[in-house]
Amino acid sequence: MIISASRRTDIPAFYARWFIHRVRAGWCAVPNPFNRDQVSSISLAPGDVDLIVFWTRNPRPLFPYLHELDANGYRYYFQYTLLDYPPLIDRHNPPLRSSLDTFRALADRIGPQRLVWRYDPIVLSEITPAEYHQKAYARLAGSLDGYTQRTVISFMDLYAKARRRLEAIETQGARLIPVTEDCETGGHDLTATIPTLVSSLAETARSHGMEIVSCAEELDLQPYGVRPGKCIDDELIGRLFDLDVSHTKDPGQRKACGCVQSKDIGMYDSCLFGCRYCYATSSFERSRGNYMRHDPEAPRLY
Repeated sequence: MIISASRRTDIPAFYARWFIHRVRAGWCAVPNPFNRDQVSSISLAPGDVDLIVFWTRNPRPLFPYLHELDANGYRYYFQYTLLDYPPLIDRHNPPLRSSLDTFRALADRIGPQRLVWRYDPIVLSEITPAEYHQKAYARLAGSLDGYTQRTVISFMDLYAKARRRLEAIETQGARLIPVTEDCETGGHDLTATIPTLVSSLAETARSHGMEIVSCAEELDLQPYGVRPGKCIDDELIGRLFDLDVSHTKDPGQRKACGCVQSKDIGMYDSCLFGCRYCYATSSFERSRGNYMRHDPEAPRLY
């Protein structure tokens, strides 16, 4: 069994104490996102867990517990989102310098091969056009040279809740440039923009020794040097840990997602970062309320 911790919230950043309490207890409770009365008990015993995949923007609160995971034989790797968006889009993320320092410190501890850099999602807007991303990605890649071997990109999917939040800031100069299947919309010729942008990112990644892949991306980016990737990747797991896990695609994920099966132990509406493009948060106010109800020693997040 692979544990995903978590696509639904940032467990390392906000719930590290809860996570280690559940590891010590050997199990956690996870409500069905669509029916809270239906609760599953998920084993976290070392003998039942093949691997843990952490998803985070700030793993530092988990640092004090990594030695305990290692001592108990848990295998794990990190999907680390590191972007450089204006505060209008990303309101509460850790300062960039702090994020870079944390990334490098984690790489020094667990090795760059177990730390995946997510430049994801790419939001195209009037304040973050293609040129913005080319420059930001190049700056970050230079700072992370030698600290990761894989980088992940994808273009933002406009879920209804994210669209409402982003459209609310259009009057402040952040008008969206939607990416559609034919890549032409709103007067912007994305048939030219996408190839130029993605080719630039791919070239930058390679120049810093990084493999670049996409995440659940419906656009075909392979002609520009980016192959489809898997965040929960059976091939990567095999290389890193000599472990043969399920090779079956996770049926609970989107069609374009290549991830293999896992058990997610997070809950929606519990992250405090407040990213306007977030698909896992329907209400920032609800997330804050749920966080206030959080008990680090309870079986479930809230």
